[in-house]
Amino acid sequence: ARKPIVVWNITRTCNLRCIHCYSDSEAMNYPGELTWEQMESVMDDLAAYQVPGLLLSGGEPLVHPRFDDLIAYATGKGLRLTISTNGTRITAERARRFKELGVAYVGISLDSIGEIHDHFRGRAGAFDDAVRGFRFCHEAGQKTGLRLTLTRHNVENLEEILDFVERENIQRTCFYHLVPAGRGSSLQVLGPDLSRRALDTLIER
Repeated sequence: ARKPIVVWNITRTCNLRCIHCYSDSEAMNYPGELTWEQMESVMDDLAAYQVPGLLLSGGEPLVHPRFDDLIAYATGKGLRLTISTNGTRITAERARRFKELGVAYVGISLDSIGEIHDHFRGRAGAFDDAVRGFRFCHEAGQKTGLRLTLTRHNVENLEEILDFVERENIQRTCFYHLVPAGRGSSLQVLGPDLSRRALDTLIER
């Protein structure tokens, strides 16, 4: 029987405040999060069950106070690790550590280019910080790619986003439909015509 890939939102806390966030996250502590001992137990169970992949998300996983310990523990257990991040907290040292520990893939979320991305993410400079995260991963030889949620606010900038992907030599790009939950519920999901136009653009490029 096929086993599931596990997506684990290790914290709801985030250093940004994205307007389309499904978990309504921001820079605050949320009650009821797991202790380190409980997290170890989860990883032990997942390793024993031999899940084919573990994706760490949030919130922003890199703000978790034990994040570096967590990835070392998970990879030490033989878990195939993917990290889904806004990219703003990836330093050169962290990118090298991902590579050393054998992190399979780092997916960095972008919504658009420059100030439009910053508006989505609720913080000036978020775009530049994410781009820096990409470059640190490239320099370290860490496999990385771009994740983008299509909304009616960024579909008009798709050509510009794809130009950026080519310019930065990003090898993999994943496009997602908006999950209309949390703060994302206030954003209008793409209608059929805009969805078709976006897909036509992607196929053409």
